[in-house]
Amino acid sequence: MDIIADYCIAEHNVRVVFAENGKNNTELLPSFEPFKKEGSNDDFLFTLRVDDTLPPVAKNRRERIDTFETGNGDTVVDLLDNGGYQYIVKDIHGRSCCLLQTNKDFSEGVCALNGDYQMRQFGLNNALMMLYAFRGSFFDTLLIHASLVRNGGYGYAFTAKSGTGKSTHTQLWLDNIPGSDLMNDDNPVVRVIDGKAYIYGSPWSGKTPCYRNIKAPIGALTQIVRAKENRMERLAPTKAFTYILPACSTMKWDKVVFRNTYNAVIRLIEAAQYIYALHCLPNKEAAEVSFKTLTAPHQ
Repeated sequence: MDIIADYCIAEHNVRVVFAENGKNNTELLPSFEPFKKEGSNDDFLFTLRVDDTLPPVAKNRRERIDTFETGNGDTVVDLLDNGGYQYIVKDIHGRSCCLLQTNKDFSEGVCALNGDYQMRQFGLNNALMMLYAFRGSFFDTLLIHASLVRNGGYGYAFTAKSGTGKSTHTQLWLDNIPGSDLMNDDNPVVRVIDGKAYIYGSPWSGKTPCYRNIKAPIGALTQIVRAKENRMERLAPTKAFTYILPACSTMKWDKVVFRNTYNAVIRLIEAAQYIYALHCLPNKEAAEVSFKTLTAPHQ
């Protein structure tokens, strides 16, 4: 008998259906437990079926797009003759963990998992994250690479190039700014609803296990830039766009998804209003400077 699991992530319902095989079940998704939802209706952002009997699509029905390095492995992407996609998710050791096939608008997917528990968990998490990001683009929903801290009821997201210090800066808030708590450390969800921007915790938080089913209005979005002194720069919309778009999970080769993401970022900039670059050192003063500037409009 199939195992059906429903989750609500950033107020979007998603469904995962596990074909019975003794290996695949909700134990592969411990980070999703806070998002579990009983009695969901049929209004799902997407449905993913997990079935290890899924075969690859024949070579004459698919066209290789590319192989993308993700930071923790590689993902091989093929365009299918029906407009959908096939992905092979590989871990950092080059092992194939997941075969994922989707329809054209990412509302439906099916995947086969491979290997031990860690490999299956890695493959399934990546499949769900891709489906969520690409399908979410149709609904002004963005999965953004950022570290997210909350203070005074508002969420403050910090983006940066990999290794620049997103998590370092939010940790400085946690250590030095009273009333701060971590909402997510790697992949929060941003939504624009009725012209207002909100940010949410998610089941995806990188190396930090921070899986919180919480929501806050966006206080500010800030790009961290390493510098020799600490100062804030409020960004014009055009410059803000060049920082935010690269931080969003999208597919540049899919015109529809990329256009959706492009438009959602524009709406986010219009709704969020307060977007900055923080030129800083990794020290306590940087947290104090950013806190003072970012929270001032919300006092």
